[in-house]
Amino acid sequence: MAKLTVPTNLSLAILFLLAITASIARAQQAKEIKMSLYFQDISSGPNATVIPVAGIAAKHWTFTQFGTIFVTDEPITETADPNSAPVGRAQGIYATSALDGLNAHVMISIVFTNGEYGGSTLQIQGSSKQFEGVREVAVVAGTGLFRYARGYATFETYYLDIPAAYSIIRCNISVLHYSDCGLQSPFSFPSL
Repeated sequence: MAKLTVPTNLSLAILFLLAITASIARAQQAKEIKMSLYFQDISSGPNATVIPVAGIAAKHWTFTQFGTIFVTDEPITETADPNSAPVGRAQGIYATSALDGLNAHVMISIVFTNGEYGGSTLQIQGSSKQFEGVREVAVVAGTGLFRYARGYATFETYYLDIPAAYSIIRCNISVLHYSDCGLQSPFSFPSL
């Protein structure tokens, strides 16, 4: 009979640990945040914020040429006015991923530098139908205040000045994320 006690105690301990973990997970409530941000996009000249870095040899590297890869580091502002309060930076990669040039694969980190979200990021990824009025991509992750974020973002061209290679892109974001509700993990990890 004594042999059954050790496995039973171990099973109870594991069951207790799982119950605590489930309680902590349930205590965290998802928060929804909706925001509109404005990307200040300059695609040529000495102050370019998006530039082509790779593409098919002997082809002109454009937004419509399959295989062209762009990197971006665009300022994000609170309103469409480029002189409005800075919010952060849009840093990442666009790749023209459709043979007909109509879609681009987007991988962008929205890096918040100011305000209540300063130091946090949102990760955006997906296929963008770049010539549609409204393009939707997924919010797949986040850091800081946006840990475990998920949701979607839409992009629409708010202003376009082709001769100046300047545009303002409005980004509307709807994201769910979890706050820690002041709970501390029952587990600690040793420092390295």
